[in-house]
Amino acid sequence: MNGLLIDYEYCTNCQSCEVACKEEHKIPVGQWGIRVLTDGPWECSDGKFNLYYIPFPTRLCDLCAERTAKGKQPSCVHHCLAGCMQYGSIEDLAKELAEKPNQVLFVPEPYSY
Repeated sequence: MNGLLIDYEYCTNCQSCEVACKEEHKIPVGQWGIRVLTDGPWECSDGKFNLYYIPFPTRLCDLCAERTAKGKQPSCVHHCLAGCMQYGSIEDLAKELAEKPNQVLFVPEPYSY
């Protein structure tokens, strides 16, 4: 089983993942396959500020099943300008997650009606 590892410490909120996904899947206005959420800004106890942008796959995400079946990266990963997204096996991505904080591992569930 595969997933996405997203290093949100480096996401710049360029939204290229959102645009790439919408174009790849012809997702209508008001819906997203992946959406960049904002955490912050708020002041931490040490006087620094917290502000993270977190790309979050929605229920419409199928990890670009057609693309990945052809050996390509999901569209969001391919077009990520910050290079903060990885696609791969959950086992491999979990090892990388254990080595660095400020990352999230997503395993999107296929959307069904």
